[in-house]
Amino acid sequence: MIVYFSGTGNSRYAAALLADKLGDDLVDAGQGMKEGKKADFYSEKPWVFVSPTYAWQLPRVFESYIRNGIFDGNRKVYFVMTCGQDIGKPEKTLRELCRVKGLVYQGVLGVVMPENYIAMFSVPAADEAAGIIRDARPVLEAGAEVIRREEPFPARNPGPLDRLKSGVLNGVFYPMFVKAKAFRATDACNGCGVCEKACPMNNIVMDEKQPLWGKDCTHCMACICGCPKEAIEYGRKSKGKPRYQCPKYEG
Repeated sequence: MIVYFSGTGNSRYAAALLADKLGDDLVDAGQGMKEGKKADFYSEKPWVFVSPTYAWQLPRVFESYIRNGIFDGNRKVYFVMTCGQDIGKPEKTLRELCRVKGLVYQGVLGVVMPENYIAMFSVPAADEAAGIIRDARPVLEAGAEVIRREEPFPARNPGPLDRLKSGVLNGVFYPMFVKAKAFRATDACNGCGVCEKACPMNNIVMDEKQPLWGKDCTHCMACICGCPKEAIEYGRKSKGKPRYQCPKYEG
């Protein structure tokens, strides 16, 4: 079973491709989070957890979803992490998560996809993004073949900087940067409520057709990148930047 979490569609694309190649079921963890449903699944095939990389680790909300859920059946588990550049060294955290859940760790696959974190970085132009997605396909397809054979992903060889990223920097990143207070709607907002529906954390409420952000934000960028009017800004950091949403996987 393929279980994924995605804000702007990169990991959804990766998960859909894997589900297609493996003939496997696809589960949207973000929708489950939004509906307040605890994961309770059974799979005869290996588990595949697909997510973005947040500060060189699994998103904490996705890790919590796995940690608090029930995943019965096959005990092998693969992790696929989409990223703008690299995934650091998340192996220690992933192995510990597997130990707690009684799952057999089969490795992690890092897949470079278009950058989407416009609260901090720039997003590639449409043609460049399409090229990055095109280059990601053979990586995912090769990963699917490894999963089909139920063999471990090839071992990675991260260095000291990668350990620093996934360790100290990850610990600093969340309290310093993962905040919603900089989000705001501009005068272009028409009150459509797309942002409220897109938020997996239910952190946005519409008040007199204007979105208001709470404190339970995971910085998935679903609201700001999914706004059809591009009417959401993140302070000054997002001004002038193109918004990004990955197209749906079409096979």
